Amino acid sequence: MRWVVAELKTKVNDRSVTKFLQSVPEEQRRKGCFALVAMMEKAAGAPARMWGTSIVGFGTYRYRYASGRQAEWFLTGFSPRKKDLTLYILSGFDAYEDLVSRLGKHSRGKACLYVKRLEDLHLPTLKKLIQRSVQHLSETNR
Repeated sequence: MRWVVAELKTKVNDRSVTKFLQSVPEEQRRKGCFALVAMMEKAAGAPARMWGTSIVGFGTYRYRYASGRQAEWFLTGFSPRKKDLTLYILSGFDAYEDLVSRLGKHSRGKACLYVKRLEDLHLPTLKKLIQRSVQHLSETNR
C-alpha cells in the first residue's frame, strides 16, 4: 500500500502582519498583539510572518514525524482567536512548570496557552517562557 502524505495547509506567506493585526476589532486585544510581536521577535531573533490566514509566527525550525517525514514550522507565535488569544509555546510546558505557575490567569493545551487578555499575565514571566521555549527548539532541532 502506498501512503499519500497530505501537505500542510498552514504555511508561511507574504500577507501583511500589520494589516492582519489592525483588523483585530477590540482595541485592547489589538494592542496586546502588537506587544506580543515585539516580545516574540526579540525571543526568536526573527521578524513576524503570517502563517496561513490567522497565525503570526516567528522564526522556523524543522521537525521530524515518527514516519520520518519532515516539516517546517514556526518557533513561537500567536493568533488572536475570537474567544481567546492563543500563544504557541511549541516545546510544551513540562519543563517550565516553575514559570507557568507564576504566569497568571490562563488555560493551556499541549503547546498552546489561552488567555482572554494579555494583561492577565505576568509579562516578565511570559517573556522568559517564550525565550526558553525558543531556545529549546533551536538547540534540539539543529
